[in-house]
Amino acid sequence: MRILISGASGFLGGNLVECLRGHGHEVTKLVRRPARSADEATWQPAQGQIDPQVVAAADTVINLSGANVGGKRWTAGYKSELRSSRVDTTGTLARAIRKLPEADRPRTLLQASAVGWYGETGDTPATEEAPAGTTFLADLCRVWEAAARPAEDAGVRVVLLRTGLTLDSLLKPLLPLFKLGGGAKLGGGRQWMPWVSLPDWLGAADFLLEREDISGPVNIVGREQITNAQFTKAVAAAVHRPALLSVPGPALHVVLGELAGESLRSARVVPAVLERAGFRWAYPTIEGAVQAAVNPEPATSR
Repeated sequence: MRILISGASGFLGGNLVECLRGHGHEVTKLVRRPARSADEATWQPAQGQIDPQVVAAADTVINLSGANVGGKRWTAGYKSELRSSRVDTTGTLARAIRKLPEADRPRTLLQASAVGWYGETGDTPATEEAPAGTTFLADLCRVWEAAARPAEDAGVRVVLLRTGLTLDSLLKPLLPLFKLGGGAKLGGGRQWMPWVSLPDWLGAADFLLEREDISGPVNIVGREQITNAQFTKAVAAAVHRPALLSVPGPALHVVLGELAGESLRSARVVPAVLERAGFRWAYPTIEGAVQAAVNPEPATSR
């Protein structure tokens, strides 16, 4: 396929570009600076500007753009940036798709979203049919997904990638602490924690790229639902260190501000669409996924 992707400089986007090219797809990356190579195209989403011919040349558009939710404290200014970085990019692409003649439109838009859509679910499993929650992230996901509607209205297959916490990026800042024996559960550790390994996220994206019978929201999370305490135990076991500590909720609020509430919120998200479609997880359990992320096999042995 000819694939146009935004957000290629991010963790997921960079890995996905490599994966797609490895499968023989032709990938063009959208950048906000002047293009430096033939596989790049310039756009200005804050101004709603994109070359329609760049969009028309694609069979599939993948939009992964958005400022890092955990990148800074949630000041009013950063909340505005989180919103605009998602809505501007998504709206620019969706409107550009809608404006094209029907014969020139891409067949598919894979649109990033997040499990933050569900807010607090407690112990209740949340499938893709569950309504949006009432938290800041839930509202952010609601307007983010709504910005893709022009493409859907134009008859394009839109898949909303409601992604969980990506294990590999989550572990990066935590591993040094765990290796020193400082691993700790957050609060009581009983909150459900939607997660996904990088290989399974990439596998799901590739799976959804090919499955033209699937559209709408798709929960991209691990097959096993786990609590924060179970996650903490799995990481400690992988590095052969104890993790007997816990970080009290008030202390998290001092360090993280409003973002701490998301760390303590319980969301038991279930990948119902992927399960019904027959998707096969490379790492169906948290123990196996953590072991693989902490102790990756040499590339030559794969």
